[in-house]
Parts: sequence; C-alpha cells; structure tokens
Amino acid sequence: MSESCLERIELDLLRVALKSPYKLAFGNVEAFDTLLVTMTFADGRSGVGEATILTGYTEETLEQCWRAARAIGSDMPGVRTGDVDDQLAPWLKENPFTTTAFATAAEMAAGHATLAASTASLPLLAILNENEPAALEIELERLLAAGYATIKVKVGWNVDDDLRRVRHIQRSLRGRAMIRIDANQGYSKQDGCTFARSLDPSNIELFEQACAAGDWDAALAVKRASTVPIMLDESIYTMADVEKAAALGAADIIKLKLMKLGGIDRLERALTRVRALGLGAVLGNGVATEIGCWMEACVGAKLLTTAGEMNGFLKQRRGLLTNPLRVERGSIQLNGASMPKLDPQAVAASRVAREEFRAPARIRTTAE
Repeated sequence: MSESCLERIELDLLRVALKSPYKLAFGNVEAFDTLLVTMTFADGRSGVGEATILTGYTEETLEQCWRAARAIGSDMPGVRTGDVDDQLAPWLKENPFTTTAFATAAEMAAGHATLAASTASLPLLAILNENEPAALEIELERLLAAGYATIKVKVGWNVDDDLRRVRHIQRSLRGRAMIRIDANQGYSKQDGCTFARSLDPSNIELFEQACAAGDWDAALAVKRASTVPIMLDESIYTMADVEKAAALGAADIIKLKLMKLGGIDRLERALTRVRALGLGAVLGNGVATEIGCWMEACVGAKLLTTAGEMNGFLKQRRGLLTNPLRVERGSIQLNGASMPKLDPQAVAASRVAREEFRAPARIRTTAE
C-alpha cells in the first residue's frame, strides 16, 4: 500500500445473537460480543477487522477490549500507513484480540495478498450440538448429507457420559466422517487421562485441550496417556507457547486462531513455524463472525489441507454482510465476491456502542 494517512477509525461494539446456544464445558454461549474496527485512509482505501471476546478463549474481557479499542482508536488517526504496526505493537501482549482487529483492518485496506480475490474452496468441520441419542442421530445425518467430512464433538463434563456419547457417535457414523473431540479445558488431570486412555481411536482425528490452559503438567500427562493425537488450543496464546508445547512434547497438533496472533502476517509466520517444529496445524475460530472467519479461510486455503474450524459465522442468527459467505458441500467458497461488505442495517441492529475518530483537519489536508 502506498503511503497514505489514516483518516478515520470507526468502532462498533456488537452483540450478535446466535441461532441456538453454543454448548461449551465452561458454559453456553448465547451471543457473540464482537468489536468491528473499520479503517479508512485518505486515498479512499478501507478495511474492517474483528475481535470477538469470549473470556476463556481469551484472557481479555469485553470491558478491557472496548477500553483498549477506544484508546487505540483515539491515538491512530493521522498515522501514516508505514507506522501502523509500530502504533499497535505496545498493545499486542495484553490485548491480542483487540489489536488483531486493528491490524487486520489495516491489512485488508492495504490489499494483503492473501486476501486478494481468488477462487478457492476450504473444507469446514461441523459442530455436533445434540446430546439425546435420537436427536443426535438426526443431526449427524443432516450434517453428512450437507457434505461435512469432519465432525466436532464437545466433551469435558462427565468422563463416563462423555465416553458413552463418543462411542454412540462412532457407531452411528460407521466411518463416514472423522471426529474431532474438544474438552475446552473441562477435565481435571486425572479425568483427562482417563478419558484419553479410554478412547477407541477409530475415526478419531484428535482430542483437543483436555485440561486448564496453563496446566502443562496435565497436558503432558494426557498426551502420554492418549490413544489418539492430542491438539492444544487454549494453551496456545503466543509463539512462546507453541515452542513450549513442542519442547515438552505435550501436543501432536497445534490449533491457531487469527485473533490471538495480531494479524495475517503473524498468523502465516506462526503456521510456518508450527510445521518446522514437526507439529500438525489446525486453523479456525468457532467464536467469530464473518469477518474473522473469511480472513482465516483465506489463510487456510493458502497454507493448510486440514478441515478449518472457522465456522462461527454459521452460528449467527443474522449475518452482518450484504454478501454472505457461501458454503457448499461442507466447504467455504472463496472468490472475489466473498470479500466482506458490511450491511449497515445489520450492524446497527446488533450494535451496543459506537465510537468514531478522525484525523485533525490539518493532517488530512497535508496527507492530500
């Protein structure tokens, strides 16, 4: 992007209702609390970035996110394009999700090569929400008919009940799809080991994040006990965590999310490093709207072959775009028309708060 002045920043804090509760070990999610950052430069180019805050997925709180966003937003108008990264750097460690919203908005405005219009298709996994056997089987058949080849099963409540449910799902699938199991930190060390040790590995791709994010001893114990590959998610917040997981031998696979890493360039470097360490990689955020999901899909289509987890947009009751993301046969379809275009009415309908910051007139005039 040629040098230009950041003329305007718009912040929209949204509460995006979901079609149905997203069931996690640490509670049901009824709506996404999402920050949208729109950056407009003096040369007319603009971009939008997202941070969806779910404490447990991130250490940031919604209040912290909004406070940081307003502070960043008030300081940045008038900044030249080449100085955006330097302006954001001090915020990244404590506010990675919030910082990512600003960084990706700037990257989109700059015409980042990974987001450039191209035709690609990336397989997605589907989330299995039902618990009762009859309803579960109906949902499984619906997902298979829709073309999904990877199914995510949430556990982390009661080991015996969870194992029975997983075994029922394996019998019902009869090898027609792979299974990813995710505990979302719900188990103790002992329960995590018991669950991992008791799994029949048939058609199970991986078991994700059994225990608390910071409990590396538990992560290593579960890894040693498991009959299936182990993936870490919430334990991975920075590249230092990736290096630690590899050094300890605590994971076979690392899950990365754009919002944790501070931008598209940083995410691509992280994926390259994960592979260099000899680990598998999965990408995608199930707690994100169309903006973040589209960006992750663009990266995934370029760098990965595993099914993406950037399916948060499918949980929304109402989309935020004039051009909804398209899914066919269980895969997200990317092309020039898929670049997000916000629907002002949809954004307004979910809005909780809004702020706008502009460069001083003298700076705008100089930039022109």
